Amino acid sequence: MNVKTILPHLLLALCLVAAIAHAQSGDKPGEKQESRVPKEKIPANPPLAPADALKTFKLPPGFRIETVASEPLIETPIAMQWDADGRIWIVEMPTYMPNPAATGEMEPTNRISILEDTDGDGKMDKKTVFLDGLVMPRALCLAYGGVLVCEPPALWWYPIEAGFKPGKRVLVDKNFAPAGLKNPEHTGNSPTWFLNNWIISANHTYRYQRVDGEWKRQPTTFRGQWGMTMDDWGRPFYNSNSDQLRTDLVPSEYYFRNPFFRSTAGLNQQPLKDQTVWPGRVNPGVNRGYQSGTLKPDGTLNKYTATCGPAIYRGDKFPAEFRGNAFIPEPSANMVRRMVLTEKSGEISGVNPYKEAEFLTSTDELFRPINAYTGPDGCLYLVDMYHGILQHRVFLTSYLRKQAEDRGLDKVTRRGRIYRIVHQSAAPGAKPQFASAAPADLVNILAHPNGWWRDTAQRLLVEKSAPSAIAPLKTMSLQHANPIARLHALSTLDGMNQLDAGTLAQALEKETDTKIHATVIRLSETAFKTDKEKLLPKLTALATSKDVSIQSQLAFTLGEAKDPAAESAMITLARNAGSNILVRDALISGLALREADILDRVFVDPSWKEKFVGGDAFIGALGKSIFQQAKATNVNRLLEKITTKTTPQWQTLAVLASLNVSNTPASKGQPAPRIKLVKLPAAPPALAALEKSTDKTIQAAAKKLDQLLVWPGKPGVVFPVIRPLTDAEQKLFATGKAGYEATCAACHQLHGYGQDGMAPPLNDSEWVAGSTEKLARILLHGVGGPITVQGRKWDMDMPGHGTFDDETIAGVLTYIRREWEHPYDPVTPDFVKKIRAATAGRESAWTNEELSKLK
Repeated sequence: MNVKTILPHLLLALCLVAAIAHAQSGDKPGEKQESRVPKEKIPANPPLAPADALKTFKLPPGFRIETVASEPLIETPIAMQWDADGRIWIVEMPTYMPNPAATGEMEPTNRISILEDTDGDGKMDKKTVFLDGLVMPRALCLAYGGVLVCEPPALWWYPIEAGFKPGKRVLVDKNFAPAGLKNPEHTGNSPTWFLNNWIISANHTYRYQRVDGEWKRQPTTFRGQWGMTMDDWGRPFYNSNSDQLRTDLVPSEYYFRNPFFRSTAGLNQQPLKDQTVWPGRVNPGVNRGYQSGTLKPDGTLNKYTATCGPAIYRGDKFPAEFRGNAFIPEPSANMVRRMVLTEKSGEISGVNPYKEAEFLTSTDELFRPINAYTGPDGCLYLVDMYHGILQHRVFLTSYLRKQAEDRGLDKVTRRGRIYRIVHQSAAPGAKPQFASAAPADLVNILAHPNGWWRDTAQRLLVEKSAPSAIAPLKTMSLQHANPIARLHALSTLDGMNQLDAGTLAQALEKETDTKIHATVIRLSETAFKTDKEKLLPKLTALATSKDVSIQSQLAFTLGEAKDPAAESAMITLARNAGSNILVRDALISGLALREADILDRVFVDPSWKEKFVGGDAFIGALGKSIFQQAKATNVNRLLEKITTKTTPQWQTLAVLASLNVSNTPASKGQPAPRIKLVKLPAAPPALAALEKSTDKTIQAAAKKLDQLLVWPGKPGVVFPVIRPLTDAEQKLFATGKAGYEATCAACHQLHGYGQDGMAPPLNDSEWVAGSTEKLARILLHGVGGPITVQGRKWDMDMPGHGTFDDETIAGVLTYIRREWEHPYDPVTPDFVKKIRAATAGRESAWTNEELSKLK
């Protein structure tokens, strides 16, 4: 070849190399990434000084925004909290996305700092570095005389010593943020001390307490992506990038009690479904701004794509109609939403009070609000990263990289602001001075109108556990005119382990506020071991209550009593309030392994003879649990009952409608979902009786029932022979069992049936039965929804666990393929090693479309 021939080929090769070099982890195959906003419509946006940035904000009449702190005092703030004397503790992460390639991200130059206002003008003017040299820190929480700090993957507790020096750190959880270094958008954050004295986090499935100097944890449900807050009643509120707000209406931990019933109606509720946003400027710089529907025709963001860090306003310096409202940042749209929340019949709904507008908007594209808080002064605070590239490199698209580089956004780093929003009707409140407060003074603060003051006083009382506080707390819990004060007093006594049966009994009798009455019912469980006989009659007497808060909590609590009198009250409650799914789910969650006994009582109860709304759902759910357990004695017992002449037909139909038989066809590339069979010692006479019924619905149900029941000698039934595991495979199984219980069970649960709204089932899953090529990839890199499992679509993201070694991943896969009566072959570490090598360099999660192409 001559030079003229070689040159075009060389140029082509260079172009291909350049294209490959600039491809981003967030790119999807085959997508055209072209800007939908003409360049001439995108205003120049150089970084603004804090004073100039204030001029870009638009707020409703009566509000103003003030700068509390800014660069150079702080750099890339991501989270904060006030201590007992009003100092701001802040997480600074200047290494977050310092450039499009995230080069330097792992440098140990991040910190936890303390900010003070020394002259009382509302602006922070002094900074003390508490911890320095951190790699990608993401959370803090003041607790027990120290501070919890997440430096991925671990959560540590540092005692606070004289002069704001850190003491010797204590490991709280080695896997709090397992993906924090590789995928910081999807891992634990925002540990928050809640009303129930547990520390609950976003994007994490454990909660924490310190008892007698030792940290303990318990499983809880997964909540949101970034940010955590609560309302005055202690209910959590959270969100994920494209879903502005979620909440739990009831305590989530009760739902873990029954592995055979997986409905969680009171969790992950969505107050406002409409995700449309109304920014104050065009938003071309969003990660998938090139996709149809991401932006409106005018170039503004159409729907939430990066929402995070919500706050329920619990302060006392805004007009009354703002109390209890949610304030929700959307950093990619440079705005903050206000959502007015309303509760009716136990359900919470929300509305944006501004027609096609938002509470706060900015024309500054670099305004990146990522957390909101109620401050001790009663104002609303915002943490603003003031950063060019918001999206982490794991999901960054070539489109957004080009946007950043073309417009200089990639150069805007190591800045940041803290703002407060003030209303003209009231000046910001006084600076707190709690650290030296006497216990009696802290008790009085529990009646303060600002939620921050109450929460902090409660935390300090629990931490100090001063005996002198016990008597005034008991008096407040029973006599104070303010219901919120009574609520905090009860919760504080519980946290101090000083809530006795006598106080609980009086509160059950005297409390007039239904929400606090429900709290007293829940707290009564703490006395069940020693004083159940004193409290149970008062609890069962509430079974006829018409209030849904009392009904739902009573349904949960009676299940903890495990007493015949409590079971009778539960049946009464199901009869009176079973049409409410919150109450029904609460009842069934507490009846694990007692379903057959309860149905025996229901079938002969005269008040259950006539069909009523919710009755069939209650009976069906109990029946479904019995079939799920697949115990021959209980199944035969149930079948005998529903074929008895005295059993009303509607009850028989309710049980038969619950049969776990799926007609779902196999997904492409997957085996059909496995049907869980019930192995009986012999053919059940009840089956023949059902088949002879003249009712066509019962006949059809009998055919489904026949698919579930097997017995020796049944025509066409051959029980499979499962190869025993070798000694080496059994060791691998044990390794996998430990790994599953430590990491996977928090979402998928020990029983493998998953959690509604969070994690699909593994038990009887076609994915577990199918391709190990797919399973290994999912565990290494994660999977992003939507995917279909057992005929149901799950739109969720599972993070990868590529930090696990090959033996651990092989062990977990072996475990889920042999646990729960699964007969599938084990997986070897060598196989995982091969898949890891074949997918080296991949950082993004797999999609269903990609996995479907694998064998």
